[in-house]
Amino acid sequence: MKSYIFSLIAALMLISVPGQSAEKPWKHGQLQVSANQRYLQHADGTPFFWLGETGWLMPERLNRDEVTYYLSECSRNGYNVVQIQTINGVPAYNCYGASSHPAGYDFSVIDQQGYGYWQHMDHIVRTAERFGIYIGMVCIWGNVVKSGAMDTIQARQYGTFLAERYKDSPNIVWIIGGDIQGYHKTAEWETLARTIRAIDPNHVMTFHPRGRTCSATWFNDAEWLDFNMFQSGHRRYGQRNGDGDYTIAEDTEEDNWQYVETAMKLPRIKPILDGEPSYERIPQGLHDVTQPQWTAADCRRYAWWSVLAGSCGHTYGNNALMQFYRPGITGAYGCSTPWYEAIHDPGFRQMRYVKDLMLHLPYMDRVPDQSVLVGEYGTRYERPIASRGKDYIVAYTYTGQTLTLDLTKISGKRKQAWWYNPADGTLSYIDEVKSSNKHSFKPDVNPGEGNDRALIIIDAARAKQLGWTAEMTEFNEENDEK
Repeated sequence: MKSYIFSLIAALMLISVPGQSAEKPWKHGQLQVSANQRYLQHADGTPFFWLGETGWLMPERLNRDEVTYYLSECSRNGYNVVQIQTINGVPAYNCYGASSHPAGYDFSVIDQQGYGYWQHMDHIVRTAERFGIYIGMVCIWGNVVKSGAMDTIQARQYGTFLAERYKDSPNIVWIIGGDIQGYHKTAEWETLARTIRAIDPNHVMTFHPRGRTCSATWFNDAEWLDFNMFQSGHRRYGQRNGDGDYTIAEDTEEDNWQYVETAMKLPRIKPILDGEPSYERIPQGLHDVTQPQWTAADCRRYAWWSVLAGSCGHTYGNNALMQFYRPGITGAYGCSTPWYEAIHDPGFRQMRYVKDLMLHLPYMDRVPDQSVLVGEYGTRYERPIASRGKDYIVAYTYTGQTLTLDLTKISGKRKQAWWYNPADGTLSYIDEVKSSNKHSFKPDVNPGEGNDRALIIIDAARAKQLGWTAEMTEFNEENDEK
């Protein structure tokens, strides 16, 4: 506890200094879908790579100072979106004892209540804005609606209230649903989404679905759905646990890249990302606390698999952070680590490295392409994955295996090659190679699960234009792809 207090004091001292606030990404204009329908960008064309953190219970469990500390740590570690449960009950209550629905669905009295639930929400949104972070507002949790706590009339009232209150905040992303299949209470979800969109057409919107499902299943053609979100969930291979039907084959539960591939084959393509993969520190399968917990290496694997399959970003989660567990409250899913300790977990710190790489390469022309991989590879953890642009390739191996690539898939007679460590963001120059049908690259690690590496191949002429050099050991602004 003492270390947490000292860290909090230090963080507050730092962020109180003028000029210490983070860059505001919306200075490039509002978020929108890119012309190729695969990615998100700002109005001026600047790419936006969604790097989300799962702060579900922040509105209920954190006080003002804790909100500031948590969001400052998110910003410092590269996150640009925090997903929250705006309310997880009707009513919901925050740490100050304030109700989200003091007068039911009559929201006209909200600003007569002093520092209430929604004033605290305003503080969260404004603090996130200060740190250059978007708030992904899951408007109301799915099971709350499924239980009958919001009908279509109330959805219109609530949607009107939310949209009018936050339409002028630059850092809002609307998230309909909340761990729910879209066929449950579809009319309520459609009413909520359309009501918000009619009042606020300037913020992008998606739907957060149930585990092992994707929003594209129900809403891909909905005009209010700007991009798709899937929840790959917390199961390991073969751990079906009576889930019933879902959109990937049995025994492929961890293959989150499959959701991306499936959505990209639809007649209408939309950007897509994994909005809830396996969380660091959560039991495999979620409910049985005697099971092994997912680790930072697993979190990295989910991120790299999804992004190289074509996702427009990724969301990380941590069992302690998503519920903001602390001593004195009951921890769900066997959680016993305070959130202010878990915020220093390795997975939390390592997610930024996939974002850093993607933004240091030409962004919009990147496509998934397994055909650049030559030879026979395994399945599950032994399956590497690759993306390429016109003049570069990125291939990822979770097990540190040798990768053989067809270098004719990109431009240039000469290519330069690097290994990238997803655990610490360091680059190691390999060599310059002449164009050939295939070339093999052996990582600088012993093969094994969690010894992951990303292989980067760039047309030598293009590498020079981008500022990539043999001496590079990490990224900096000078070689940032704009």
